[in-house]
Amino acid sequence: MNETEDLLRTHAPQVLGALVRRYGHFDLAEDSVQEALLAAAGQWPAQGVPDNPRGWLIKVASRRLTDLLRADEARRRREETAAALTPRDAFTAPPPGEGRTPSEDDTLTLLFLCCHPELAPAAQVALTLRAVGGLTTAEIARAHLVPEATMAQRVARAKRRLRSIPFREPLPEDRDQRLAAVLQVLYLIFNEGYTATSGTELHRADLAGEAIRLTRRVRGLLPREGAVTGLLALMLLTEARGAARTGEHGELIPLDEQDRSRWDRRAVAEGSALVEEALRQGPAGPYQLQAAIAALHDEAPDADSTDWPQILALYDLLVRRTPEPAAALGRAVAVAMVHGPEAGLAEADALADRLAGYHRLDAVRAHLLERAGDGEGARAAYLLAAGRTLSVPEAEYLRKRAARILPRNPG
Repeated sequence: MNETEDLLRTHAPQVLGALVRRYGHFDLAEDSVQEALLAAAGQWPAQGVPDNPRGWLIKVASRRLTDLLRADEARRRREETAAALTPRDAFTAPPPGEGRTPSEDDTLTLLFLCCHPELAPAAQVALTLRAVGGLTTAEIARAHLVPEATMAQRVARAKRRLRSIPFREPLPEDRDQRLAAVLQVLYLIFNEGYTATSGTELHRADLAGEAIRLTRRVRGLLPREGAVTGLLALMLLTEARGAARTGEHGELIPLDEQDRSRWDRRAVAEGSALVEEALRQGPAGPYQLQAAIAALHDEAPDADSTDWPQILALYDLLVRRTPEPAAALGRAVAVAMVHGPEAGLAEADALADRLAGYHRLDAVRAHLLERAGDGEGARAAYLLAAGRTLSVPEAEYLRKRAARILPRNPG
């Protein structure tokens, strides 16, 4: 069953991209793909996976889509036009080894469609995370720090808007805007995979791996784009630490306590080389700067050798180039490492309004309060952060940090 689920997760965006590229009805195509996935989940475990699973899914989904179009009187004319232009067997993918294998192209087609310039940036990101990344509405909402109901409305509006947009490949003048949205989506997918916002697992390797795979594909098409190169470098340098981030029982291990011999040195080397290449490809944007920060962490032989002054200098540049409060929170940590915990606390406290209710702000404050010698304040902040995160490993780690701080002796 796990093998079937993996196959379905891999092929779902490819199948949706193929249907949208040929038919254009995003909303109905998504419904059709979901029905095909349900059919596969019911049949494949008993009957075996077909030789060409993607082709099977496309055939079933396209038949369902045809049924939906026929049932929709308002779209009858579009259906007849599509039927006249599309050969009857066009939705049967070629057997393995014969003809073009467009699976990745279809995924990228879906990426760029979801990032259509007529959609608001927030809608582009939300829709792509749903259609390509496979995230739930709740996961997307947490990634954006908004209520789930707000995100559900955003996704629904985006789908309705796509119904009236004829599909076409991106025009040259649209490319930069579409690419920026695509990279933001891939970045969020990776972040959700590297540190899951909810559940019992800290790391969702499927999402992180898919983000890296898609980013490699985008870089293959745009090898001279510094932002693309920088994003891939950032992902590789971050994911390189994955094996050392959890202990024997899945518990979180913070960066400064990790066994660096378990880091993937091949990924570190590739990521570091990509950072140098990205910085040569033009002005350093947010992805290049974050990748350079990650490289300084990964290249340090131990935590004490980390070049924090250089990291702080990079954060100074980063916060001037992005409005994201998470960048300012990272800078607060760097300030603390260079100028002391009290200075870092002042920076973190200045973010209270922008990051109200965000558990990582509480966690950073707890760490800095502990370093500053305020045990009671640190303990309270750790427990507050633990209560606000939906990630079980993060919550357990934060509660353990709180528990190890002994209460002050009243005598």
